[in-house]
Order: sequence, then structure tokens, then C-alpha cells
Amino acid sequence: MLTSREGAVLQLLAHGCTYEQVAARLGISVHTVTSHIKNCYRKLDVHCAAAAVMRAIELRLLSVEH
Repeated sequence: MLTSREGAVLQLLAHGCTYEQVAARLGISVHTVTSHIKNCYRKLDVHCAAAAVMRAIELRLLSVEH
């Protein structure tokens, strides 16, 4: 359902990273992070990053471990 990059972006957001931090860690632009998030919204049928993370966890597309 999600690409590996979309999953990586959501994983970092789930761990509290900002879009800027996600971009720096993945070596991509903030614009690209935003594009990945918008794709996640569409695929997961949500309207915000927090909801995208929660839906991905519910669907077992993401795991949040400490």
C-alpha cells in the first residue's frame, strides 16, 4: 500500500521528527517529504499527519517501538 519511502517518512514522523528533520535524515527536500505525506493521506484516507501515522499503525504498516 505505501512505498518504502512513504513508510520511512511516516516512521520518522511517528518518532517525533519535523518535516525538516525527516528531510535531513533521508537526504531529500522538505518539498519531497510533503509530497510523500500527501500521498500517504490519499492512500490512507486521512487529512493530517497524526491521523496518517495512527492509520498506518492500525493497518500494521508501521510499528512504533522505543
